[in-house]
Amino acid sequence: MQLGMIGLGRMGSNMVRRLMAAGQECVVYDIHPQAVKDLEKENAVGAHSLEEFVSKLSQPRAIWMMVPAAVVDRTLSDLVPLLSKGDIVIDGGNSYYHDDIHRSVDLKVKGIHYVDVGTSGGVWGAERGYCLMIGGEEAIVRRLDPVFAALAPPIDSAPRTPGREMVGGTAEMDICTVGQTARGTLSKWFTMELSTGSWQPTPRG
Repeated sequence: MQLGMIGLGRMGSNMVRRLMAAGQECVVYDIHPQAVKDLEKENAVGAHSLEEFVSKLSQPRAIWMMVPAAVVDRTLSDLVPLLSKGDIVIDGGNSYYHDDIHRSVDLKVKGIHYVDVGTSGGVWGAERGYCLMIGGEEAIVRRLDPVFAALAPPIDSAPRTPGREMVGGTAEMDICTVGQTARGTLSKWFTMELSTGSWQPTPRG
C-alpha cells in the first residue's frame, strides 16, 4: 500500500522506515529538506512541497500527519485544498480528541475521511513496533489495515494473557480502534483479527 507521511521527526521518520521494511511505499514531506533527503537515500519517494507531495500520491490518497498538535490545523489548512473526495487524512499525533471530532465533521463535508491514531513507541518503535489507538470509520480503517499491521508489534512480541489463547482481537497486538461516534470516549471498541480481517464490535459499557 502507498502512504504519504507529513512530518519526519524521530517518530515519523522511523515509522516510514518500518513501513518500507514491510514492503509499503512511502511518499514523504517535511518542512526541513534534509529530513526528506535522508529518507530518499533509503528509497522513500521524496517531495519538497505539499503540492509535489500530493501529486505523487495515487488516488484515493492516504496521508499520515506526524506533526505536533499545535500545527495540525495549520497543516490541514494548507493540505486539504489540494485533496480530492475519497482521500484519507490520518492524525498520528497527540491532538485533543475534541479537536479530532471537529476536524472529522468538517472534512466529511468535503468528502475527505479523517482518522485519528494515537501513536506511541518513541525512537524504539522502528524496531519494536508502535502502539496504535485508532478512531475512524470502519470501512476506512479496514482499508488502512496494511499500514496498521506493519506498524504494530508482531503478536509474538510478548506472551499472551493467560486464558486468551483462543480469543480473537488486537489488544495484545497494541492495536485498539474506536468507532466513528465513539472516538475519544472509548464507549465502544472495535477489535480486528488480522489473520481473518474480520471486525467485531465489543461494547465496553
